Amino acid sequence: MGGLSYRDAGVDIDKKMAAVGGIGALVRSTFTPGVLHELGSFGGMFSGRFEGLEDPILVATNDGVGTKVRAGVKAGRVRGLGQDIVNHCVDDILVQGAEPLFFLDYFASSVLEPAVFNEVIEGIAIACKEAGAALLGGETAEMPGVYQPGEFDIVGCIVGVVDRSKVWPRGVKAGDALIGVRSDGLHTNGFSLVNRLIERDELDLDVDPGPLGESLGDALLRPHRSYLPAIRALRTQVDIHGLAHITGGGLQDNLPRVLPEGVGAEVDRGAWTPNKVFSWLVETAGMDHDESYHVFNMGCALVVIVDESEADKTIATLTAAGEEAWRIGGLVEGAGVTFTA
Repeated sequence: MGGLSYRDAGVDIDKKMAAVGGIGALVRSTFTPGVLHELGSFGGMFSGRFEGLEDPILVATNDGVGTKVRAGVKAGRVRGLGQDIVNHCVDDILVQGAEPLFFLDYFASSVLEPAVFNEVIEGIAIACKEAGAALLGGETAEMPGVYQPGEFDIVGCIVGVVDRSKVWPRGVKAGDALIGVRSDGLHTNGFSLVNRLIERDELDLDVDPGPLGESLGDALLRPHRSYLPAIRALRTQVDIHGLAHITGGGLQDNLPRVLPEGVGAEVDRGAWTPNKVFSWLVETAGMDHDESYHVFNMGCALVVIVDESEADKTIATLTAAGEEAWRIGGLVEGAGVTFTA
């Protein structure tokens, strides 16, 4: 019986190291003054000094892109997946008022394809620079037999900081107004259903299926939107009581996460029109109307909670910041989310 090398087992260390070495310029381009290490360190180091904050609180979260990866691979468009993972994490810590400090990524595949890997990292670097977060480190793994050939997985972890006195939610109460903000599409949720639909109907991602005005791939794979710039502008103009990032589980599962005990929400789903891609998905899949709002963001991926007296100003400020926003309801005594339309 002949010898067996690691490459025979499906892992090419030299190719991996060459690929990782090739992203050095992308990673270094995201470095901020807080970064204290050079590329190649075993651990990323970041300064713990936060000028101007009286009582700094670190906020951390991690998430994945999920099965959106499969649609991205099928369409040959993976740069946006890198932006997806960063912006999803940025929005999650934004809900508590945190400014991003640094990001860590995990990229795993059956067999590492350097061109695909580089394109994903390029997307991560683009989003990190836009958010002001350093790409502090990451892990790249070849795992033959765990992942399907041609597919990969992306996971990210972000750490941000906020002064204790400015942590959200703060002051949320019955009578507050709910302001919804437009999504750019599916963001990173609902793709298990989407992929099943693509396979069932043998859909071509390069073609407009009819009502979208763009290819199906463009509509489905538009990157997860970062709301950081708009909220930076808004927080200087109004007293934000809370934010809710609407991801998997929709409004009914995510909005209650930032409401105190004894406070519920009434949401008017007729206050906005879902993006065309959602209407097409619901009709094509034959989904129940209520289920669609539980699976997808349906065009509203951020909810801002403010005092009723500041509702109009909030909408005006978000509009000036380039967002589309609407009054979608209010908070009441009770629990959970009730839809009025």
